[in-house]
Amino acid sequence: QLQLVESGGGLVQPGGSLKLSCTASSATLSVYPIAWFRQSPGQEREGIGCISSNDRFTYYQNSVKGRFTISRDNAKNTVYLQMNSLKPEDTAVYYCNVRHTTYWGQGTQVTVSS
Repeated sequence: QLQLVESGGGLVQPGGSLKLSCTASSATLSVYPIAWFRQSPGQEREGIGCISSNDRFTYYQNSVKGRFTISRDNAKNTVYLQMNSLKPEDTAVYYCNVRHTTYWGQGTQVTVSS
């Protein structure tokens, strides 16, 4: 069973940065396309970006384009979500997901507040 684990969330001031990590102990992530989602209280989970299995393609939702970057470190079996210029509306639980599967992590809370 593939298990994903997110980390790196926390409290940050508006305009600040955070880098989230997504790792797996039972699988090699480099062979999978990985997506990042987020869910705010009372809202549906929304996809914010993804990276292809060969790293040739990345996609970002318009609301995060230019501020968020998805990357991999295959040596560490980790996919990252670098978040810059954070806004209060970015506050949510962030999840990673193997695209087109039901493999999800438990999520990590990101709170953007002064």
